[in-house]
Amino acid sequence: MSQLALLAKADSVGQACAEGVRCNIDCQSVRRHYNTSEMKTKLKPSKPARRRPPSTQADIPVVLVEMFAANGAMNDLLLANLDAKAWRAPHPLHKRGEGRTIAGIFVHMHNCNVNWIRRSAPHLKCPAMLDPERATIAQTRAAHKKSNAVLVAMLKDVLLTPDPAQRKIQIYSRGSWSQDWPAGASMFGYMFAHDAHHRGQIIMLVRELGFRLKVHAAYGVWHWEKRWKDCGFTTRPR
Repeated sequence: MSQLALLAKADSVGQACAEGVRCNIDCQSVRRHYNTSEMKTKLKPSKPARRRPPSTQADIPVVLVEMFAANGAMNDLLLANLDAKAWRAPHPLHKRGEGRTIAGIFVHMHNCNVNWIRRSAPHLKCPAMLDPERATIAQTRAAHKKSNAVLVAMLKDVLLTPDPAQRKIQIYSRGSWSQDWPAGASMFGYMFAHDAHHRGQIIMLVRELGFRLKVHAAYGVWHWEKRWKDCGFTTRPR
């Protein structure tokens, strides 16, 4: 989002806040970051973008692996900026036995990772599962980093090994409730979509519970260049 658009967003959200509408944006931090005096110096005519060589067909498997590593960085960004009071805050629906807490969602994501590792790559060292009733934010954050790293290793084997017969992982097994798939691009798509689905739930739940995520965390899941850097890549999204 451009600076002007973000500032306009802050103004519109500020109006909503004044009308008593709960939002998920820290209006004051947005305005402080993009105030009028700063805008005068920041909004200079931009230089023509430097042309980068187009991606090739050979880049696609590598980019998919990088994307999944960045996916883990998105989860870590939310965990690092989550208000501790929101971790186990009950949702009104919980009174009817429906839904998970934010802790429950994050633990579910990690435990699914562990299940996929055990069923699809038993030769790899697998992190332990977490108890959704006991796991702390710090424990969950550390566990996510471990399980995501193993999934990245699995994708490297599946997507970057030229000869399919040489791949150590041949089957992607999601669970006893589902059919097994040949390990390939669908494995990446399913795992990425699973995390993205639950990230959306978490961001919405934070707001519904009356808490706020800072701007850089709430919108950071879309700043892929930064997430690439978080992973230590010298490349960019492409």
